[in-house]
Amino acid sequence: MGKPQFLRDFWYGLSSRQRFWIRRVYYYPVDIIDKLSGKTNKYVPPRGQIYTGSPANANQYIRQGLLHLKHLKLFIDLQPNDSVLDIGSGVGRSAIALSTYLNSEGSYDGFDVVRQGVDWCNKGLGKDFSNFNFKYVSIFNDLYNTSELKATEFEFPYKDASFSKVFSVSLFTHMQIDEIQHYFHEIYRVLKPGGQCFSTFFFYDETDEEQISSQKDFNFPYKNGDYRLMNESVKSGNIAIHKTKIVQMLEQANLEFVEIIDGFWKGQNADNSKTEYQDILVFKKA
Repeated sequence: MGKPQFLRDFWYGLSSRQRFWIRRVYYYPVDIIDKLSGKTNKYVPPRGQIYTGSPANANQYIRQGLLHLKHLKLFIDLQPNDSVLDIGSGVGRSAIALSTYLNSEGSYDGFDVVRQGVDWCNKGLGKDFSNFNFKYVSIFNDLYNTSELKATEFEFPYKDASFSKVFSVSLFTHMQIDEIQHYFHEIYRVLKPGGQCFSTFFFYDETDEEQISSQKDFNFPYKNGDYRLMNESVKSGNIAIHKTKIVQMLEQANLEFVEIIDGFWKGQNADNSKTEYQDILVFKKA
């Protein structure tokens, strides 16, 4: 958000190892300042270890997670006793907030393709909350993991009908169409009947396709059928999907479309009623 396009192209051109190393070095001075000034939290990683989303200080990081919790309560009626799956759990941004909300009858499971994030969460939240579990899954991703296992071949490591709620934040914005379709099938499998799902995307239709293809700094200039890419060489860099296409994809997985809530990533949608940058997709298993 707000990063010039040439910097995004440069960033996506680096290997995952290079990006992790640059973040650590770049934020090292401010991480030291935060530590010396007491502006840290045992569950919040140093900024240099936050590899997804904004590298915020502890207070900002917690506020971002609380916003996720607010959205989950509002859009999929998250309850304290829900069994929850977080796809792409990162370094615990959402999990921290959920640890203050889910009760002993509820549960949280999360998985991610970056081992350092999973290790951080297990040493903190996973250790202090017995109903919070984090798994590392080694899946290939242009941005984060060089494993040979493809996302289209990956089976979620959970039994059928295990969860009443499933969510993902800024996950499907970094996946290819066939990978997203496969994940939809897996979501259907692990959701309980009547279970609901919350996910964020970048969407467009005929009313704004021209704008998103050329708007300043954050645009999707490369068209491929019913979706557009930010970087033609890095397929998982960022993807925007036509709204009609995503509904068709849900139908193919026997999932029921509920609604799309536009975010403010497209400038004309920035108003006081929108608190999420990305677009929100709500769907369910009938």
